[in-house]
Amino acid sequence: MLRRGIGRLVGRSRWMSSEAGNTDEMVQHLQKTANIEVSLGGRPVYFDMQATTPLDPRVLDQMLPYLVSKYGNPHSKTHYYGWDSEEAVEKARKSVADLINADPKEIIFTSGATESNNLAVKGVGNFYKSRKNHIITTQTEHKCVLDSCRVMQQQGLEVTYLPVNSEGLIDLEDLKKAIRPTTSLFSMMTVNNEIGVIQPVAEAGEICRKNGVFFHTDAAQAVGKIKMDVEEMNIDLMSISGHKLYGPKGRGYACSEASASGLGKERV
Repeated sequence: MLRRGIGRLVGRSRWMSSEAGNTDEMVQHLQKTANIEVSLGGRPVYFDMQATTPLDPRVLDQMLPYLVSKYGNPHSKTHYYGWDSEEAVEKARKSVADLINADPKEIIFTSGATESNNLAVKGVGNFYKSRKNHIITTQTEHKCVLDSCRVMQQQGLEVTYLPVNSEGLIDLEDLKKAIRPTTSLFSMMTVNNEIGVIQPVAEAGEICRKNGVFFHTDAAQAVGKIKMDVEEMNIDLMSISGHKLYGPKGRGYACSEASASGLGKERV
């Protein structure tokens, strides 16, 4: 990981060749040429925050009581421990909703963005396939979205994969041309997980809304970093990941308008 991170920072140099020196030499070279500190307490600095983030101590403090003392099942409706946990779940649901200007009733807790993406693509695809058997996505989506689309193709649905330009952006005219009377869903990430490009989400959402197409966006790399508003951006379905913004692993969120039926029920 350190070698790869250094390579991105110093470019194509002798340190990335097959004759490269050892890690200590690379660190010394980077510190000298780029004036960047790449070690902390003897450990390499972490440069992979878009992949995952550490748990914020403040988040841990809020979680700890529910791991050691307030451990009731939120679905247990007949005793205090269940009531206490249910209250905490609903408070968390409202916090997520407020972050993206959604109704708390539209927030579904999942195991992560991958499950949320699967729910969106497969949920809409399967529910509407008898009437609308066409889905649109882009060629640069996260693997879990592309895999879900391939599963839909295997089940008989048609999928259009929009290309992107040299900057990684879609052409909105391509989206308009791809929409058919049988199109049920357009899925496009907000911020690309590899190159960081921000897609024209609000404009794409407006096109979908005018054509009666559900719009899903994978916002795992966006929420908590840029402003996200499901109303202003015409978003019907949104996927969020907790561990991308200093939350715990194995926690995700799907925002679904009440009209987007067939997405399954929450499992807490």
